[in-house]
Amino acid sequence: MATKKLATEIRREQIVRAALGLVARHGLKKLNIASVAREVGLVPSALYRHFHSKDEIIDAVLGLLRSQMMGNVEKVRNDTSDPEQQLERLLTLHAGLIRDNQAIPRILFSDEVFSGPSPRRQQMFAVLKGYTGAVADIIHEGQNAGSFRKDLDPTTLSLMFVGIVVPAAILWHAGGEPDIPSHVKKGWQIFRQFLVLS
Repeated sequence: MATKKLATEIRREQIVRAALGLVARHGLKKLNIASVAREVGLVPSALYRHFHSKDEIIDAVLGLLRSQMMGNVEKVRNDTSDPEQQLERLLTLHAGLIRDNQAIPRILFSDEVFSGPSPRRQQMFAVLKGYTGAVADIIHEGQNAGSFRKDLDPTTLSLMFVGIVVPAAILWHAGGEPDIPSHVKKGWQIFRQFLVLS
């Protein structure tokens, strides 16, 4: 029974990753069960054993996105206890996640997410709120430790922090080829100047 469950979980992840690949190439609007099934090498009826609709696949894609983003937070927290290093490493991981997954900008700026069913909008809100909340927690810890300025609001700073990556992602999504790592490195240096106490 456990082997069957594991096989099911692996297949579901394969389907979600195939959907991400299709979204990266064609956008969320063109995603459908038949194309995902072809990508994985299944007939559509076999895919329906794992997901009952395109909406379920999109919800699973958002779940994977949340898992990857929060996994990056967990990774930097395990790697170092220094809030400044945590933020710098998290920013690098965040930029890499977007650079390596062209589907992410397509999802973030998609009408299917923000004009779609209310539960999906709420799910996307939860993904973004959870991530910016985790960033704000790191900033707050740095303030309590005396490393960061205490006169700045952690929530506002967390939005600015995520904003270091967003413009490069938009330009990349629009067909440009910005050097995302270079942009992020320069953005971090500016952000750091008004955050970190000398």
